Amino acid sequence: MSQEVDLYQELKKRLISNAFEHGAKLRAELLREEFGCAASTVREALFRLSAIGLVHFQEQRGFRVPNRSVKKLIELTHLRVLLESEGTIMSIRNGGVAWEARLTAAHHKLSHIEKRIHDMDDPSDLVDIWFNSENEFHQTLISACGSEILYQTHGRIYAQFRQQLMVADRKFNFISENIQHHAEILDAALSGNESLTRAKIYDHLERHMTGKTLDG
Repeated sequence: MSQEVDLYQELKKRLISNAFEHGAKLRAELLREEFGCAASTVREALFRLSAIGLVHFQEQRGFRVPNRSVKKLIELTHLRVLLESEGTIMSIRNGGVAWEARLTAAHHKLSHIEKRIHDMDDPSDLVDIWFNSENEFHQTLISACGSEILYQTHGRIYAQFRQQLMVADRKFNFISENIQHHAEILDAALSGNESLTRAKIYDHLERHMTGKTLDG
């Protein structure tokens, strides 16, 4: 794996996990010094991240982390509902037992982590693993959809969605609801009930439709 790809992946992770504040300027020189690489490598990674919406670039002003935006969160939520619902239905039709097994395993991991978080006064040590496991579950839902374009588009939308919520979601005020919602999505998908699956995905994301969850 090249230095550029390592840098790209590391910055992507930081951009959706609260390592940079919303609106913060991303200074290529500081990142170059931190990672010990060429300035051109940093700029290339930042341009690639701007192409998927995780970095905002303006001539003469450089690179910045996108600001929090109620309007953007609502739009991203609607797109997630559409892409995740359609991708999951396609996976139900195409995935078979292998997909069901992967989905069950991804949910088992996520459920275990969310239950641990629910029982902890300070779950900060589990933030990173929760972000990864939540992402894995939702990606697995659509992983057998058969459309690389849908899968990649969902990945970009999910990353921007997570970036918008990276501050609010660390409070975990929603964790009891999440445990229930993820279990209901799993059960609906494994049952092959397409209309119920769509409804459960919508129910899971509905709380973001007003944008109020930006404040937790």
